[in-house]
Amino acid sequence: MTWIDHALLWHVYPLGFVGAEPSGTGDGVHHRLGGLEPWLDHAIALGASGILLGPVFASSTHGYDTVDYFRVDPRLGDEDDLVALFAAAHARRLRVVLDGVFNHVGQGFERFTTALEQGPGSPAADWFHLRWPDDGGPVEHDDFEGHSALVALNHDNPAVADHVASVMEYWLERGADGWRLDAAYAVPPSFWAPVLERVRAAHPDVYVVGEVIHGDYAGIVRESGMDAVTQYELWKAVWSSLNDANAHELAHALGRHAEFSEAFVPMTFLGNHDVTRIASKLEEPRHLAHALAVLLTVAGTPTIYAGDELGFEGVKEDRAGGDDAIRPAFPADPADLEPDASAVFRLHQELVGLRRRHPWLRTSRTEVLSVTNTLLVYRSSQRDDTGAVVVALSTADEPTTAALPGPCTVLAGNGWVEADGWRVGLPTHGWAVLTLQAG
Repeated sequence: MTWIDHALLWHVYPLGFVGAEPSGTGDGVHHRLGGLEPWLDHAIALGASGILLGPVFASSTHGYDTVDYFRVDPRLGDEDDLVALFAAAHARRLRVVLDGVFNHVGQGFERFTTALEQGPGSPAADWFHLRWPDDGGPVEHDDFEGHSALVALNHDNPAVADHVASVMEYWLERGADGWRLDAAYAVPPSFWAPVLERVRAAHPDVYVVGEVIHGDYAGIVRESGMDAVTQYELWKAVWSSLNDANAHELAHALGRHAEFSEAFVPMTFLGNHDVTRIASKLEEPRHLAHALAVLLTVAGTPTIYAGDELGFEGVKEDRAGGDDAIRPAFPADPADLEPDASAVFRLHQELVGLRRRHPWLRTSRTEVLSVTNTLLVYRSSQRDDTGAVVVALSTADEPTTAALPGPCTVLAGNGWVEADGWRVGLPTHGWAVLTLQAG
């Protein structure tokens, strides 16, 4: 068993969290990473066993335009600050996963500027897909999804693979425990296999998850050698089905999720630095409990985006600065939070605690037992069938009941077991997590 077998990650976007400037100022190093340390105990109180950090390497703006993978962004601090954060996390038995942006770089990346200076045919030029106009006009380059500031790397170049492996090894040697591969869906899966083989030869316990929004999840994992990919299908189905009172959508997604989980353990989430916060996404606030119950009772490595456990709201907008609302600065101390955050935090603690008491849920099999537009009942079972939980979710405007697969006891939620022991009762927009009684 490795550390990831019982992991639950608290996901932080560091540049926003510490209130860093939106772009590099060139005015020296600001030692802000230490501001995360008081929050490590908050992560422990939540029930997390690891921290997923967003970009921490030198960049020009939002962190995803890396200019130097071997240097900490001076708006956050320096290498000593990051290593100290690793040590502070490890002292609390928290693991740390870093965000590696290896599909593209910022225009300030040294090899890109060198390529422009040295011209076509230079070794640096082969790091990218460049086009040199005959008329001497500006050099064109492949980019990431139309963002010219993000210069796509040439993943057919062995030097690029060597650089990526070197970066991953460098920070693992200094205390990191894993890597999130940003925009992994834009990189040929075959690129990762030799890179990860090399990295794992020296760091066999490293956890590697790829950001994959759509596509053949299982095929990408198999070909790339990653441990997992992000489960965007389930994320979308959770909030969409609750908003539309269409439990059939979630039932279908759970069937797909069960198939994925036969091949690998997906990274599951309700929010991250790229999407509208779940508290803003859900049209009915009471359904936050439903969404969280799904996250923590199905197979996967759950991640909780910092602030979601406190009820933070924020809408992502397609404009300059449109991510600011979902990447806010946090107070210096968790004690400075508004009192209203405590109820949402307690709900998270309750369901994270349930997950902790049933660690087999990470690799569980999920089966839908019954579904209507407004009611979903499913069972997540241990692989050897020695344990199971049953989840009942209602979006109905009136109380309802649903059949159970056997006598059950309520573990969490506002539902109850009917007198005959074989039905669960739910109030309006109610929910329950139950366990099957032994025998």
